[in-house]
Amino acid sequence: RNFLFRCLLRERRDRKHLESQKMLQRCAFNVVRQLTRHQVTDASSLVLERSLNRVQLLGRVGQDPVMRQVDGKNPVTIFSLATNEMWRSGDSDTFASGDISQKTTWHRISIFRPGLRDLAYQYVKKGARIYVEGKLDYGEYTDKTNVRRQATTIVADNLIFLSDSVKEKI
Repeated sequence: RNFLFRCLLRERRDRKHLESQKMLQRCAFNVVRQLTRHQVTDASSLVLERSLNRVQLLGRVGQDPVMRQVDGKNPVTIFSLATNEMWRSGDSDTFASGDISQKTTWHRISIFRPGLRDLAYQYVKKGARIYVEGKLDYGEYTDKTNVRRQATTIVADNLIFLSDSVKEKI
């Protein structure tokens, strides 16, 4: 009797798990369907394709922000943000064994939006913990030795200050 009850509970749990998987697949399919639209070969019924370029970072500021301006227009606040990735090497079944490894990635953050740009320039400080939302931007520039270089930048459109010292000042 106990065995039959456990079997029924297991079957019910498995059915719910399968239903939730199917629901998740339907949701994911609907999101992908809404984000992507196929272009029709007929030029008269052209449909624009949707895409997504979003970045979310949580880390510590590596340097105080600087404000730059080219030819007196388009001022921008720029600073670096460090994010850390940690993992345990060794046997994954036991958490106690294995060495902890860490990798730090540095990101260049640029803020063009006037209110946010000025707020970041005034309150973001080296070592502060912040959350950044924005989009990826790839560009090229020529360095001092006339070598063309590529740069990846996060163009921020939202900041959340997580350090207590910064939150108290605002």
